[in-house]
Amino acid sequence: MKISRLFYLSSLSLFLAASTNSVADTQQQYGPNPDLPEPQRGLLPDMTVPEPVEWGNQQPTVPDGYTITAIATGLKVPRQTLVLPNGDILVAEGRGGNAPPLKPKDFIAGIIKSKGTTSVESGDRLTLLRDNDGEGTYEEQTVFAEDLNAPYGLALVNNDLFVANQDALVRFDYEEGQTQASGPPEEIAKLPSAINHHWTKAMTASANGRFLFVGIGSNSNITERGMTAEVDRAEVWQIDARSGAHKPYATGLRNPTALAIQPETDQLWAVVNERDELGPDLVPDYLTTVQEGGFYGWPYSYWGQNVDPRVRPQDLEKVDSAIVPDYSLGSHVAPLGLAFSTPAMGDEFAEGIFIGEHGSWNRADPVGYKVVFVPFSNGQPDGDPIDFVSGFLTDEGKTRGRPVGVTVDPNGALLIADDLTNAVWRVTPDSDD
Repeated sequence: MKISRLFYLSSLSLFLAASTNSVADTQQQYGPNPDLPEPQRGLLPDMTVPEPVEWGNQQPTVPDGYTITAIATGLKVPRQTLVLPNGDILVAEGRGGNAPPLKPKDFIAGIIKSKGTTSVESGDRLTLLRDNDGEGTYEEQTVFAEDLNAPYGLALVNNDLFVANQDALVRFDYEEGQTQASGPPEEIAKLPSAINHHWTKAMTASANGRFLFVGIGSNSNITERGMTAEVDRAEVWQIDARSGAHKPYATGLRNPTALAIQPETDQLWAVVNERDELGPDLVPDYLTTVQEGGFYGWPYSYWGQNVDPRVRPQDLEKVDSAIVPDYSLGSHVAPLGLAFSTPAMGDEFAEGIFIGEHGSWNRADPVGYKVVFVPFSNGQPDGDPIDFVSGFLTDEGKTRGRPVGVTVDPNGALLIADDLTNAVWRVTPDSDD
């Protein structure tokens, strides 16, 4: 049995290597009207994860006039961060998911993807960082809460600290300045967690704090487990912060991995990881407004009305109603972080969105592995993304780190959770003094 399995795996690996060399990559697509090539389908998609290497004496690259510093290291899979009113930083640490592989290709993909992840055990906790002297060094690093279940989304509404675990939305009492939770959390609402192919539960609070928006990814790439497994999935939920009552706010978003409210308009935005196995340049991951009651295509179609022929039965009525996303980030960049900027980040980066791109695993030539800035004008994306923090991917095709969540400190700093380095980076504009 073991010999047969190894032979099969070796055969598929040889096929994988051949297919990787035979697929020509096309230029990445950015903006509201990306070029969409014809779908490419085969036994296996291209799969390449850069080999992790140490930073050594290197650091990520930032624009001239900015400085980057690692303000916390030795963490246990940091995912998202939250700046508290007194300047403390909470870091959600953990790894979730328990979906078994369906096919041999899933088994192979799991092996390949694992090569680009940390070997550190899941923290399942919140860590608090404190800068005692205001010099940006964050001398204190304490465990704020532990025994959580793959925490990811974070939101503070008045004295309520909400945490989106992979299986439930929970709430802690919070008093400004505390360094440790005063007790166990209260469960507000159950979240879908059976199978949990996409386990992350992104979260943000509505502008008035009444509702929490939670992103819930699909349980498959394109419904391989059947539609029953997708009930309440590929959605953004709206949850009443007090009662826990919820409803689908928007549907058809394959994996909404980060959510944010636009300050000037109170509009909800998301970044979404789109489907795989249609080629290296399909389907573009995207940034979009999230419209109440809107349907965004998954699984039946992508980028509006482009039908995915793999899905049966089709629902052409749903396809006709599919909303075209606002802005393409390029295929397979894997956006996992989203934060609106402030003027304190400097003139060039004052208006727009920072996006943490975790990086591809299903292309011959890796993409992502950086933090980009999408400039806005009049409240909408306007122009190509700008590399803001790069250098995670080396010229030799290896990776030193993988950005996840990004958070803008209103005083003028960008925080980046790096779940390969197990660190939090802080980028600040240089002083004019």
